Amino acid sequence: MQWLKKLSSVSEMKFFKIIDRYIIGKFLGTFSFTIMLIVLIAVIFDLTEKVDDIFEKDIPVSELVMDYYVNFIPYFANLFTPLFVFIAAVFFTSRMASRTEIVAILSSGVSFGRLLRPYIFSAALIGLMSFLLNSFVIPRANAQRLKFEYKYLKYNWKRNYNNLHRQISPGTFIYLDTYTKSTKTGYRFTIEKLQDRKMLYKLSSDYLKWDSIGQKWTLENYVFRKFNGKNESIKIGATLDTTFNFKPADFDIADDDVEMMNIFELNGFIERERSKGSEFIDYYVLEKHRRLANPVANIILTLIAVAMASRKVRGGIGMHIGIGIGISFSYIMLMQLSSVFATEGGLNSAIAAWMPNFLFLILAVYLLQKAPK
Repeated sequence: MQWLKKLSSVSEMKFFKIIDRYIIGKFLGTFSFTIMLIVLIAVIFDLTEKVDDIFEKDIPVSELVMDYYVNFIPYFANLFTPLFVFIAAVFFTSRMASRTEIVAILSSGVSFGRLLRPYIFSAALIGLMSFLLNSFVIPRANAQRLKFEYKYLKYNWKRNYNNLHRQISPGTFIYLDTYTKSTKTGYRFTIEKLQDRKMLYKLSSDYLKWDSIGQKWTLENYVFRKFNGKNESIKIGATLDTTFNFKPADFDIADDDVEMMNIFELNGFIERERSKGSEFIDYYVLEKHRRLANPVANIILTLIAVAMASRKVRGGIGMHIGIGIGISFSYIMLMQLSSVFATEGGLNSAIAAWMPNFLFLILAVYLLQKAPK
């Protein structure tokens, strides 16, 4: 309260600048402390979980620190930045309210909307940093982190893909029941060529394997059907070496691969996968919109935090933090549910990514109307 008493003799412009600097400093300082504390706890738990692997695999300390944890920290911190922002805003705003600093500021003639400006500025600054990190810095860090995990921590790990459908060129479609990246092999393979809704040929085989030396595919137990009007010819064989207009790289994109792409690479990848008719396109589009929606969530959750914590209530900081944790968990749950609906339930990926923000924006508007003026 002492800093407020000193403001009575200063000009209005200087008055606002002092309040802005005070709130921005408290906001960013509390956020930095909170995120460092949570990251430290996460690193300790992660290290405890991996300590057996570290000794069994004799992992060099330099690689563990530089290749894994240096890249793990920004990934984990950015993943939950909106929640750290929310908790930080609730904590220090609640302290200001309990010491009647909010009441004193509003009583001096500052409107609640004017009071929100430094909060919005701080949240927007953190959101911008989060967007840049998530779009350009973290994808490169993820590449190093995942490379380390594949080398030391995932012993017999294989990527298997089921029910793969691709359009490799206009009118040409392929299907694989199962594909394994490590061996570059597939089972129950089919390629079809259509023209004017009429099938020209269909090639099926029980087994498909990539020959890296000859740069060709080997089929086993194949059946080739060629159609010419009402006529059909069939050729059956045990082995067939041939080339196709696709390579193993067209199959072995996994969920974590898109985490290694910057925003421009991800946009190009989505367009290529959409032209191929990829069945995973919803997940890729969801990942793209998440990178845009999460930074915006910083501002929305900050508005909720300030509107909720600026009122002095019985129970003080503890009551505000308890309610804040409840809202945080509801936000996480809503994000998870919307993701499931997008990837499994047919919900539009853009709507799924922005739905939590939209619903919480409605909550923010309601709480701002009820906030002390």
